[in-house]
Amino acid sequence: MAELDALDKNLLNILQTEFPLEEMPFLAIAERFGVSEDDILARVKRLKSEKIIRQISAIFDTKSLGYQSSLVAAKVAPDRVDEAAEVINGHPGVSHNYLRNGDFNLWFTIAIPPNSKLGLEKSVELLGRMAEVESIRILPTVKLFKIGVKFDMTGDEAATAQTGQTGYKSTESTAEPVTDEEIRLIRELQKDIPIESRPFDSLAANAGASTSHLLEKARQFIGNGRMRRFAAVLHHRKAGFGANAMGVWAVPDERVEEVGQLMSTFAAVSHCYLRPSYSDWPYNIFTMVHGRSPEDCEATLAAIAEKTNISKRSSLYSSKEYKKVRVRYFTPDLEEWEKLHAPA
Repeated sequence: MAELDALDKNLLNILQTEFPLEEMPFLAIAERFGVSEDDILARVKRLKSEKIIRQISAIFDTKSLGYQSSLVAAKVAPDRVDEAAEVINGHPGVSHNYLRNGDFNLWFTIAIPPNSKLGLEKSVELLGRMAEVESIRILPTVKLFKIGVKFDMTGDEAATAQTGQTGYKSTESTAEPVTDEEIRLIRELQKDIPIESRPFDSLAANAGASTSHLLEKARQFIGNGRMRRFAAVLHHRKAGFGANAMGVWAVPDERVEEVGQLMSTFAAVSHCYLRPSYSDWPYNIFTMVHGRSPEDCEATLAAIAEKTNISKRSSLYSSKEYKKVRVRYFTPDLEEWEKLHAPA
């Protein structure tokens, strides 16, 4: 992999946070940096070929589209983890699946569409039986304090840096059901865009819409909460962030709001959620921390512990990635999976 220069690093920061929803987005980025559009296109193509950029597309809010979703923790015999992961990965709604340290060693996320005949709880229960896990716990989001993965490619931020902001602006999600036209547009906007001067033209044509209408609807989706952002997602290890820790915290109920907001101000924290606790799982706040090394992650978590005065915690590191893909909304895969595995 070629070494990234200053423009590459600043470009990656922009692509993660401020991708222009314009007919010629790469020209808009080029003008911002004072370089040619061809230069930006060549750089983005290279960053994709080197697998630093994973995808550039819409990131939708699962709940606002009528989906149910959750993080799930499973306890699996160590000699059966690979086998269990393969079974779980077969479900089309599973987007992420990791082996982590601890008794609950297999962690995955699952999204279930509104037309599912099983629903979330029965789907997870069925997967647990199929994978022959020892125990399984559904850990849905009770409250979202922060979501927004942004890797500082410039290296200017310290592992313990605080932004002063939680990084999550609550948007009033529309209660209106998704229309057929919106489904056609969502199916296209969730695709990885082509790296060309007018990348939205082909998406719009596939959806039977004009490019201007597709972009107008994309901006509306952001405004009404259906879309969180349109942005690049990086392969974090290729981007130099070789470590990630899921910091889990046992926070007293009366301090949840205060502590969740405070934890979210740390720049290295990409996700912060309140989730249920169980008798065999006492942790209720989850913070995902990314760093260039485990030492960076531990420095962040130690700083959070000091700032919040929460001492009961654990650091869960991923040692194997079984699956990491975007959720694909409104596709027929789930219906086919349920017919095959739960025909009754």
